[in-house]
Amino acid sequence: MRKFLYIILLFSISGCSVGMAMSGKEDPNFGAFRVGSARGEVELQLGSPINSVTIPEGKRVDVYEYEIGNKPSAGRAIGHGIMDILTLGLWEVIGTPIEGFIGEKKKLTITYDKNDKVEAINQAPIPKEEEKKVEKAEK
Repeated sequence: MRKFLYIILLFSISGCSVGMAMSGKEDPNFGAFRVGSARGEVELQLGSPINSVTIPEGKRVDVYEYEIGNKPSAGRAIGHGIMDILTLGLWEVIGTPIEGFIGEKKKLTITYDKNDKVEAINQAPIPKEEEKKVEKAEK
């Protein structure tokens, strides 16, 4: 009975690094869109924008945040699980931060024309002062 409780305890403490290794996200496919592509094609790869500003002439500038280098990995998850068992769950102190640093977040700015077609990709983000000017002009 006592061994059974230890096993249950082991599996209840382990899991953060294992879960993080399995729940990564595939890198976006940047070949799936280009200048002239529809906004929907971009959002299929990058998700919803984190910021969106309408500028004069009906154009729109969206800023997307995405992560690269954090694909789901059964190999990493198995490795973390084995280390959890061998160290009686202490591996989580090291394994969880390791998984937290895997991957790199990046931002991409895309300008759309009035028909929501990509006009420009990877421009520098709009300076805050310009955002404020545009917002005031819209009001």
